[in-house]
Amino acid sequence: MARVGTIALRGHPTWVSVGRTRGPDVVLLHGGLSSSGGMLRRIGGRLRDRYRVSAFDRRGHGRTADTPAPFHYEAMADETVAFLEYLGRRADLVGHSDGGIIALLVARARPDLVRRLVVVGGNLHPRGLEDVAPFPLRGPVFEGWAARFGELSPDGPTHARTVARKSLRLFASEPDLRAGDLRAIGHPTLIMGGDDDSTRLEHLVAMYRALPRGQLAIVPGASHAVLSERPALCATLIREFLAGPVVPVTRQPVRRALPRVAGPGQ
Repeated sequence: MARVGTIALRGHPTWVSVGRTRGPDVVLLHGGLSSSGGMLRRIGGRLRDRYRVSAFDRRGHGRTADTPAPFHYEAMADETVAFLEYLGRRADLVGHSDGGIIALLVARARPDLVRRLVVVGGNLHPRGLEDVAPFPLRGPVFEGWAARFGELSPDGPTHARTVARKSLRLFASEPDLRAGDLRAIGHPTLIMGGDDDSTRLEHLVAMYRALPRGQLAIVPGASHAVLSERPALCATLIREFLAGPVVPVTRQPVRRALPRVAGPGQ
């Protein structure tokens, strides 16, 4: 199903899972403080019958070791560009949280490498997030996460606090985008989030409105962990979006400049 191993991305040994099935390429981009494993299990398995699904663990995440450098989204986007260049094919990008931010940055920097985007719980700037308690650096929640981090990371559990601190600094200061920055992204893009997401719903709507070929899906009964809480529904929405028309034809278009194809109830 997939070739799993380590390759050099921009000179850094990086864990990758490269799909071997037939079909268009889909690259899953995991969120912060996590790894590719969850997305591969919950979403990847539901896409493999139609798509060639690949993923990689970014520097300091999952099975890829860290470096002394701080975390920055532009550097993460650069890693992603290197992975797409390694695949040698255009791909649909499905990114959760940090992965969604990275997908947008890659589409702006290298539109030639991207077909469509799915941005789940992403944000344009820290003000797009709800005021929630920050990830703790001590206590049972942190200790449990640090143990899981250490099970995968070549750096071991003692490096978990360093990665958490670097991540929290990143979340507080980046990204620094505006809705207008999305107008240059011509790729069909699905903005998705839970109805109780830590990304403000108003922010998700603003992102959708700014995209020339945007679509919007708010999943009921879900939080920022929407891919874990509603994996089957999310996979269905993602599959329909990736296979659907570039511009959906609806009966009563308002924001999409299309002729009406039928009247109400027809």
